[in-house]
Amino acid sequence: MRRAAWCATVAVALVVLSVGAGLGPRHYAKEGLTPTAVVGLALLAGGLVAAGWGAVRLLRGTRRRWWLLTVPALLLATYLALWTIGQAVVAAHPPRPSLGDRTPADVGLTYRDVTFPSSDGVRLSGWYVASGNGAAVALLHGAGSTRTAVLDHAAVLAEAGYGVLLYDARGHGESAGRAMDFGWWGSQDAAGAVDFLRDQPDVSPDRIGLVGLSMGGEQALGAAGADDRVAAVVAEGATHRTAADKGYLSAYGMRGEVQQVIDRATYAVTDLLTDAPDPEPLRDAVATATSRGGTAFLLVAAGDVETESLAAEFMAGTSPGVQTWTVPGSGHTRGLRTDPAEWERRVVGFLDAELPG
Repeated sequence: MRRAAWCATVAVALVVLSVGAGLGPRHYAKEGLTPTAVVGLALLAGGLVAAGWGAVRLLRGTRRRWWLLTVPALLLATYLALWTIGQAVVAAHPPRPSLGDRTPADVGLTYRDVTFPSSDGVRLSGWYVASGNGAAVALLHGAGSTRTAVLDHAAVLAEAGYGVLLYDARGHGESAGRAMDFGWWGSQDAAGAVDFLRDQPDVSPDRIGLVGLSMGGEQALGAAGADDRVAAVVAEGATHRTAADKGYLSAYGMRGEVQQVIDRATYAVTDLLTDAPDPEPLRDAVATATSRGGTAFLLVAAGDVETESLAAEFMAGTSPGVQTWTVPGSGHTRGLRTDPAEWERRVVGFLDAELPG
């Protein structure tokens, strides 16, 4: 009975520790000592002390010959709690990143400040650079950043004549709403961006695309599956936003299979912590969009991140109209920085072909 009580103590403490780890350090790093950061750090400290105390009491009540099993089991439980619960808390309750001082003017672009609603009514803020060729793209940033992170990409696309809408995802920068690092609100946000672009007099309604990086790439892929008005998608650094997206991990054999089991637990906990709708797996979204016809995809992967190429191949599956490009020597979402000439040739060339005038 005592051993069971100490096991329960450790289990509860690991949950508290994981929640604190998911809230405290990141909120403190981004926002300082806000109430959320203080609560998170307090939970982290309290959970750590309680878990350590419970583990010591459990070991004292265990014969030493069983310590070789008990200690690894405690370490494994700690890892699993932090990976599943901690990561779920981070994804469902991230801090709001600030917009910063840079604007499109810093990369030589003329723009105007805009706001528009997502399809479910959340106010989103952005910048719009007018189109010179009748086509336009919405530019989607990654998790933990804002529209300022994609200004260099906007400069390349605008130089090629495309209208560019850079906007903060909900809960990021100056947009309303609560952020969600797995991008589960992406389809609603992107639908509002498409609505905005279709209302612009300089844009042809049938010549609209989405360009996204990391979380933004995953949101763009999911949005194309849900919205047949999207004619072309460029997704760089997109890998996963559901457990089903991790199918590419089968390339790693047993290690990959174990990781998929852990990831299913992570996403299940995340679903309990957010009111965001469960998204369609990315591979299914791509298949849905290509089966309708009219939507083309370019998946860009980092050459130095093996899982990105595996994920791109997995998402493409047997769907027609899906192109992939792995950027040699590139890190995550650094294709433009690594090889700017080739990035421009590939991405602009793809958009020119799929959004023809």
